[in-house]
Amino acid sequence: MNVKIDTKEKFTVIGLNEPDISANMTAEMGNLLSSFIKKTIPHLVLNMSQVKNISDDAAYSIATIQHEFYEKNFSFVICALTELVEAVFERLELMEVINVTPTESEAWDIVQMEEIERELLGGFDEEE
Repeated sequence: MNVKIDTKEKFTVIGLNEPDISANMTAEMGNLLSSFIKKTIPHLVLNMSQVKNISDDAAYSIATIQHEFYEKNFSFVICALTELVEAVFERLELMEVINVTPTESEAWDIVQMEEIERELLGGFDEEE
């Protein structure tokens, strides 16, 4: 799988540089994304601007992995969905359960806002 990984101070941007994410690529993609849960900087932005087609299995896998990140209190924001890819997520009724933004810069903003929220809530929890 062809990806571009760009590590920032507080998160990592993964760009999927494949026009088609087929069902047989789902496991490889899932392993790559899931591996970041164990990293020092576990927060992810998944840029899908190059993806023109995605299998149902891959879409479900992305939604499931994103949920795993949030269960561990880590950010995972998907950005730059093409119309066809967004249509797959819509058809599978996943758009309501995933965190998605139109642009990468908006995804960065979400990750940073979630970081502030974690800091504020962490401080609140310690006071109780």
